Amino acid sequence: MDYPSTWQQFQSWFPDDASCVAYLERLRWPDGFVCPMCASERGWRIAQRDMWMCVSCGRKTSVTAGTIFHRSRLPISSWFAAAWFICAQKNGVSALGLQRVLGLGSYETAWSWLHKFRRAMVRPERDKLDGLVEVDETYFGARDQGKDGRGTGKSPIVIAVEMRSNPKRLGRVRLAHIPALSAESLCAFVNDSVAKGVTVRTDGWNVYQRLGAQGYRHTPINVAPSGDPAHIAMPGVHRVAALLKRWLTGTLRVLRRLPKPHRRRPRRRDTGGPEETELATAHRGLADQRNATAAERSCSTDPTSTTKPSKRSPAPPSSCGWCWTKAGRSAATR
Repeated sequence: MDYPSTWQQFQSWFPDDASCVAYLERLRWPDGFVCPMCASERGWRIAQRDMWMCVSCGRKTSVTAGTIFHRSRLPISSWFAAAWFICAQKNGVSALGLQRVLGLGSYETAWSWLHKFRRAMVRPERDKLDGLVEVDETYFGARDQGKDGRGTGKSPIVIAVEMRSNPKRLGRVRLAHIPALSAESLCAFVNDSVAKGVTVRTDGWNVYQRLGAQGYRHTPINVAPSGDPAHIAMPGVHRVAALLKRWLTGTLRVLRRLPKPHRRRPRRRDTGGPEETELATAHRGLADQRNATAAERSCSTDPTSTTKPSKRSPAPPSSCGWCWTKAGRSAATR
């Protein structure tokens, strides 16, 4: 089924709630109404909240029953707009951004909508990957010093992606967070995500050697001797990893707005939501604790005082680098 690719096309498809309900009815009952209780195909529409009544059992049902739209007090057209906005953004959507775009009254509503959509995107009892499948790992976490790749202390994410004949188009994707990378955990992920008899392409890591004995056609690629960059030798998993990191940055952009601990705390402003408020509060607590510790070590004129010397009345020169500020040095030289 086709989907609107632009916002103008979306508005022409779904100008009001009635068009959204009609679209759901075509998806749920393509051959006409079917009662969820007795499976009867005889029913008629009643004026009460766009519901249907079964002729056989008299059950009243709605097209939104059993879906994430059920019993929502907000217009269903807003739900459709949120779904289109989430799918159309490559950089991810934050709850605060969704609230601003749709004009929702509270941050909590946008947050709950995002979680409902994300849960609905995972289809239970879905088919396993087929065809040519690439499998590799990537790592997520804050910037840190140390080794790159498998020697890092970041969280490992395993990726499996179907490859198509057109290298610019990928098939289905499976992702999983594995706390500890080992032959058992990685091969278990492949067995849960990929159908037997499929060609599995990995790098030259020896933990994947067991796949050949588990019913897969294993094709290892030793990236270093091949002379090609990793994103050329295995383009599918690296493209998915790049999109995943871009989505994470766009969804949790609050992490980039928080001040660093060693910088001066900015003025208070509206944080926009519980997640940002909690992170900002923790960040301010660390900064206040650091300032208090430094103040206790300062060598001001009053030994019992823990207050930072004022720039107007700088402290006398001392061996303490914290209180010997630029203002103090300039005042002492005059």
